[in-house]
Amino acid sequence: MDTKTMVKAGFLTAISIVLTRFAYFYVPLVGGIPALRISFGEAPIMMSGFLFGPVVGGITGVAADIIGVLINSQGAFHPGFTLSSMLWGMIPGIFLYLFKNKKAYEKIYSFKNVLAVVFTCYIIISLGLNTLWLSTMYGKGFFILLPGRIIGAVFNIPVQTIVITTLLKYLKGFVRA
Repeated sequence: MDTKTMVKAGFLTAISIVLTRFAYFYVPLVGGIPALRISFGEAPIMMSGFLFGPVVGGITGVAADIIGVLINSQGAFHPGFTLSSMLWGMIPGIFLYLFKNKKAYEKIYSFKNVLAVVFTCYIIISLGLNTLWLSTMYGKGFFILLPGRIIGAVFNIPVQTIVITTLLKYLKGFVRA
């Protein structure tokens, strides 16, 4: 990893921290438990994976979570959420290598490809792992929390896809500069 990549990943880490820790809101679902958090903090982490690969994406996710907890903790530290944050960066990076056979930048970062990645991430991380972490933290059943989180995913998946696709379209120079 060269210096330029580290600086760019640091920039995306900082944006993720701000979006995750300061620009969010909770939707209480079951008995007042903040089971659904609306935030766009995953987008910069996913973009790091898209732009720089799974290793840098994973490092960006871990750094964003740990630094974010140190700056503005919203509860007890849970290593499961750090794992989830790492996966938000790694999965797009892995998909990047799968899409590399398409040479043009526009084809790699097409709406369809970004949608596939965002959908996969939400199924595995948000609906799977994060629901499990919340279930263990709050002592509520996994399937009790899941319906509300599915509603959140139905909202978040298209919005995140549009945001990430649009930003990737305009960040061509960000990777090459």
